Amino acid sequence: MSRILSFCAVCCVLCSVSAGQWLETTIYLADSLGGLTQPRCLTYNSVNNTIYVGGEGGDCVLAIDGATNQKTARIAAGSHGSALCYNPQNNKVYCANEYSDDVTVIDGASNQAIATVPAGDLPRVLCYNPQNNKVYCGNSSDVTVVDGASNQVIITVATGIGPLALGYNPHNNKVYCANGFSDDVTVIDGASNQVIATVAVGAGPNSLCYNPQNNKVYCGSWFADNVAVIDGASDQVTATVPVGDGPKALCYNPLDNKVYCANYNSVNVTVIDGVSDQVIATVAARYFPSALCYDPQNNKVYCANRYSGTVTVIDGASNQALRTITVGAGPRDFCHNPVQNRVYVANYDSSSISVLRDSGGGVEESKQPVVNRQKPMATVARGSLRLQKAASGERSAVGACLLDAAGRRVMELQAGPNDVRRLAPGVYFVIEQSAFSSQHSGLDASRVTKVIVAR
Repeated sequence: MSRILSFCAVCCVLCSVSAGQWLETTIYLADSLGGLTQPRCLTYNSVNNTIYVGGEGGDCVLAIDGATNQKTARIAAGSHGSALCYNPQNNKVYCANEYSDDVTVIDGASNQAIATVPAGDLPRVLCYNPQNNKVYCGNSSDVTVVDGASNQVIITVATGIGPLALGYNPHNNKVYCANGFSDDVTVIDGASNQVIATVAVGAGPNSLCYNPQNNKVYCGSWFADNVAVIDGASDQVTATVPVGDGPKALCYNPLDNKVYCANYNSVNVTVIDGVSDQVIATVAARYFPSALCYDPQNNKVYCANRYSGTVTVIDGASNQALRTITVGAGPRDFCHNPVQNRVYVANYDSSSISVLRDSGGGVEESKQPVVNRQKPMATVARGSLRLQKAASGERSAVGACLLDAAGRRVMELQAGPNDVRRLAPGVYFVIEQSAFSSQHSGLDASRVTKVIVAR
């Protein structure tokens, strides 16, 4: 019988106090263990607290321990690793190998390659469907669907020309494929694997993100200099938002319901309100912004400026650029480690990984490298998660939501037991619904709880 555990005291504090963001350490990849050069992609294993790095040189994937920042494994893979994604249900990591036309499947527990899956011509983008336990790999003209349990190809779905981005809508169980050379988005049903819509967008669509609060999909188009807003239920474009020159990357902030667009050629970041789809701010960056990452613990957005070797840190509440951090040359991808609250930056031109920290997010820490520090405590839930009702005389509960480690809303919670058996194991955060109010510049520490969902 599933064990029911109730929320205890808040274990992870989020606050609005702006302290420093800083470079903790640099991990150099090309050494006796490594051999990987020109890192292009990162992903995080929430079960084993491990960061995986893929790149163009070395035909391998590197595993980095999230607690110590030490490289722990070199895993043989195909040629030219272009994308990574994680399957928490089976604890597997997938690496799309652009030049060997396949996907390497890695066991997250042993860090061993367990399968090689053919994936069409020039596979380069990946995403995961947790409802049906499927992995999607976009190549030059279609999407290969891989079963997360068996590692077998289920079907190949014809799309538009040149898939450049994939995204998942958990509310309607749909997968979106942005086709860079046919100027449209293919919508795939997550259960049947059938194409259910083709949505015309601007010229050169190359990035996607999902807004779970309003069930919208945002698609940035490089040549059109705009972001198309697609309704997640009807698959209709409901708005076209003008942004800067050369939109390159998108990300979502669930705490303030904002979408961020990194504009490569105009060297700035456009901030879009998730309700009105209006531009509410433009934040200056450095040359040339090409990747974004959201830190849900500190409500910050990180922007990689590829040709200035820097990362711009943006406050999620005020839309202000807080500081610029010097990293390695050619930063082009991120991932966030929620256990140690670190942001990892893949530096393509210097073959290194920069590890960033934020001292204004709840855990007191020095600016010295931390090794083997104790992991923050968290509520563990197996099967059911109980939200306690307000005690007599306390503020009444207003409901809460559950966010995953990337800050995406995955479930609404009510007072009493909540069934979490369908969720993938991993790290989540419980936040009261009122914490999303625009009236709050930060989060009340008494209303945020870290949760580990286990089998």
